[in-house]
Amino acid sequence: MQLRPIEERDWPAIMAIQEQCYHAIEPEPLHVMQSKWQVAPQTCLVVCLDSCVMGYCLAHPWLQGHPPALNQVLTEAMPQPDTLYLHDMALSQAIRGQGGAQQMLNQLKLLAQAQQLNSMSLIAIQGAASYWQAAGFIKTTTSKCLGSYCDDPHYMVMPL
Repeated sequence: MQLRPIEERDWPAIMAIQEQCYHAIEPEPLHVMQSKWQVAPQTCLVVCLDSCVMGYCLAHPWLQGHPPALNQVLTEAMPQPDTLYLHDMALSQAIRGQGGAQQMLNQLKLLAQAQQLNSMSLIAIQGAASYWQAAGFIKTTTSKCLGSYCDDPHYMVMPL
């Protein structure tokens, strides 16, 4: 599997993977997804197998404890961020369990550290909190309403 930054030509595959993976929420529209990439292209990645996009992650510098709402369009980079917010990571069923997610997570850690961010954060949905806990994220409280996500969302942080 190869990991690389997202390119314009990847978006049809990314949107198809998003549609395949999310059942508890309405998939985000293309312009919302692309807004994350446009403000932080260096931390938005795809994992490919034989030149075919099989997974993606959208991450961007943000403020810990203040996650963006689902469907929030980003228009500019966050001034003075302290966390790399992992907005979305999804893999095609065809490659789950083959290390693609760990490969993306390892790269995101390196990118966050290079930007001198002291944590990574995310909102776990669809029962994924145990997966993210095993990866090193800790359930953390936030005063931000997570109602735009789904039933039982969990704000989680991984100190770096």
